[in-house]
Amino acid sequence: MPGTTHTRNSASAASDRLSVPADAASAPAGTAPAAKPAPPRPWAGRAAASAAPRPGRYLFWLVTAVLALLLGSAVAVTIGPADVSLTQVWGSVATHLGLPVLADGTPVPPLTDAIVWQLRMPRVLTAAMVGAGLALSGAVMQSVTRNPLADPYLLGLSSGASLGAVCVVILGVGFALPAAAFAGALIALFATLNIARVGGSITPGRAVLAGLAIAQLGSAGTSFIIFWSAKGDSYREILNWLLGSLAGSSWTSVLISSVALALVGTGILLAASRLDAFTFGDTNAASLGINVNATRWGFLVAVALLTGAMVAVSGAIGFVGLILPHLVRGLSGPGHRRLLPLVAVVGALFLVLADTLARTVFDPRELPVGIITAFIGVPVFILLIKRKRSAAWA
Repeated sequence: MPGTTHTRNSASAASDRLSVPADAASAPAGTAPAAKPAPPRPWAGRAAASAAPRPGRYLFWLVTAVLALLLGSAVAVTIGPADVSLTQVWGSVATHLGLPVLADGTPVPPLTDAIVWQLRMPRVLTAAMVGAGLALSGAVMQSVTRNPLADPYLLGLSSGASLGAVCVVILGVGFALPAAAFAGALIALFATLNIARVGGSITPGRAVLAGLAIAQLGSAGTSFIIFWSAKGDSYREILNWLLGSLAGSSWTSVLISSVALALVGTGILLAASRLDAFTFGDTNAASLGINVNATRWGFLVAVALLTGAMVAVSGAIGFVGLILPHLVRGLSGPGHRRLLPLVAVVGALFLVLADTLARTVFDPRELPVGIITAFIGVPVFILLIKRKRSAAWA
């Protein structure tokens, strides 16, 4: 009957409101019920896990990127004014590394071998290392500073490296350019961090402002030296380096960039979980037992060392460390243990392809690769801004 049904529903609702948990009901009289376990920490991956793709999907993208990098690098070596086949590329590499030559037994001509081993192979490998290093550094900088517009050059590293490079070119000791650029980047870093810590601990805001000041100072010094002293060949060499170029890559460049990426990059990957803590702010990171100031110093110094080594062999190549972390987050999710390996591989692939375009699209003239990355990066960055809806991008 309707009245009976209404009475039963009311009684059931009252029973639900008066019900108590089983552990509280079973507790002895006068004893407080056991406290509920604390919810998991937000930084530990609850938010990241909800946005992260399934492990199988992430593995698919990682394997695809690695295979694309290997194939793209091999094809890039074959592209140029002189026709070189993949078989000849493998024959040259196998001969120098003592590997079995999987070919018809015809030796690679000496001229072709020199083109592959002395010119194109070092350039492609340097491009891969530099692209991986800059993309990795950009992802770390965006996390540590909590600034989606951060890139590896945010702390004035590019301007410091440029000033050091210009000095040695003007002095006529261009062979010391990588060392001078690296030293200039380190000097700019320590100047930036010392200015940022004047008010106490280093905060992202102070670090960014100090970096902008040092960057402007370095740019002014570089412009003054170029205006006062540069002429002829030295001017063209300086301009080529400032725009970012891999034209002078050698096996020394490969050694410098690969050692920096192996040592510093491995350390960053091992500390990836600490970057997740910074995502939720300094207070939450400190509550987890992380020494915020020391950890931020460590990451900033690591980024400076890695970026300084890359800039020393390639010049200032823009947009690699700015746009790629945002693009890759859509495939890997926000967790840095997945983001960092994938962004490094994608950065290597991107710069290999960009440098191949730079040296072939206007053949026989060659563009600095920094021009190509800017032409690609600016439209992509505009699209990213339009698609982002978070307040940080407003």
